[in-house]
Amino acid sequence: MTITRRTLLKAAAVAPAAAAAPALISPAAAAPQGPTPVLHQFTLGDARITALLDGHLAIKPEFFTGYDAAKAEAALAGSLYRENAKGLEIPVNGYLVEQGGEYTLIDSGSAQLLGPDLGALPSALAAAGVTPDQITTVLLTHIHPDHSGGLLSPDGSAAFANAELAVAAAEWGYWHDEAVLAAVPEESRGFFQTARSSVAPYANRLKLLKGEAEAAKGLSAVPLPGHTPGHTGFMLDAGSEALLFWGDVVHSTALQFAEPDWTIPFDVDQALAAQTRRQMFDRAAADDLLVVGMHLDFPGLGKVLRAGKGFRFHQAPWQFGL
Repeated sequence: MTITRRTLLKAAAVAPAAAAAPALISPAAAAPQGPTPVLHQFTLGDARITALLDGHLAIKPEFFTGYDAAKAEAALAGSLYRENAKGLEIPVNGYLVEQGGEYTLIDSGSAQLLGPDLGALPSALAAAGVTPDQITTVLLTHIHPDHSGGLLSPDGSAAFANAELAVAAAEWGYWHDEAVLAAVPEESRGFFQTARSSVAPYANRLKLLKGEAEAAKGLSAVPLPGHTPGHTGFMLDAGSEALLFWGDVVHSTALQFAEPDWTIPFDVDQALAAQTRRQMFDRAAADDLLVVGMHLDFPGLGKVLRAGKGFRFHQAPWQFGL
């Protein structure tokens, strides 16, 4: 699937209708049709982390705000990145954290909202030997369909029947603000409907986070605004080690480390998104911080290194933490 504003708005427009009419969805049609399940597990301190691949989106370099052909060519020079007819493929990742006998899921994937190239996170979770009922907390970095779509079962009920949902108060407030909804263009309102629908079954078991609050066992919130008003990372305290799940600080590993000021149209506040990214790159490089990201090349684990005036991502070796 190629990521464009049109394709996401189209998905947003049809999703609430499907959820409202479960009788039209047969069990066979409701079965996940995404890619083959892919997962990667590693241990960090007293935590076991499983990276879950939901699938891939394609994004053309020229989609980025601030795109410059010469800079894009320089960023890709000598790399193994290959742009196909649809663009550069970027992953959609979710993460399962097992610590002290509790399971926390960070982002839920897209379910069937974004086409047949995504929606594999439930299959990856099953391949890891974990059922949805075992999840005690779901943390959302933000309420976009590739992160919150998997919160729903095909019949519109909660996919994680025993889980508390934790999300930034600013994020929840933005998507549920009637004044904001009234101010956005007509074509974008389906996006808000989809966001509201995806979290609705969890309204009675909801934890709204403010600042660097505790989000779940061993995990605290790290506000990272810009992509959305309440966009949030989560810092894992694994005893002897730490790991930051930074959500959508980066959408393209290939381009945005070299060009951190490049943003995408889905950034609600593009200037703030770029500022947050630069600040996080600086912090991660200075503190030698281990990070994972929802759109970093799967499994999305590594460190940020300085490279001239920009940065680069150093992917962790495959056997790290095994």
